[in-house]
Amino acid sequence: MFRNLRNEKKAISEEAAKKLLKEAPRGVLAVNGDDDYPYAIPVNYLYDEHKGRIYFHSLRGGYKVECMERCDRVCFTVYGNEQIREEAWAPFVQSAVVFGKCHPIEDREEMFEVLKNFALKYYPSEELVHREIKATGHAVQMYEIEIEHMTGKEVQEK
Repeated sequence: MFRNLRNEKKAISEEAAKKLLKEAPRGVLAVNGDDDYPYAIPVNYLYDEHKGRIYFHSLRGGYKVECMERCDRVCFTVYGNEQIREEAWAPFVQSAVVFGKCHPIEDREEMFEVLKNFALKYYPSEELVHREIKATGHAVQMYEIEIEHMTGKEVQEK
């Protein structure tokens, strides 16, 4: 069902792809939009390697949510680890592409636990996380992507 990389020489290990997912600050979520057009938007996210899930937040409505309600299949991409090596002037960059099914987290207790862990990635203190969740957490919906397939590669940008 999922394609292999066309140029296997550019593949990075699964561990390198997971490391990139853990460390990148943002990713791009692609959903199936209206009239068969893809809709891709940058999102903050949290990768949980143990559970094989990617988490992100949204309001409970809007175009992105409507698209995911119609079709739960999504693609999620991160890129980074840009390096200029001695032998080359153009940078090398890594990317990880994930395919999976995306659903809202329905259990509110679980959702707030995920929201807290998600926020700890971006906020400078746990105290600030608790304050923000108390103030605005009621309006947030957390989503999870169940990872079905992942690839990673490194290319030189020239």
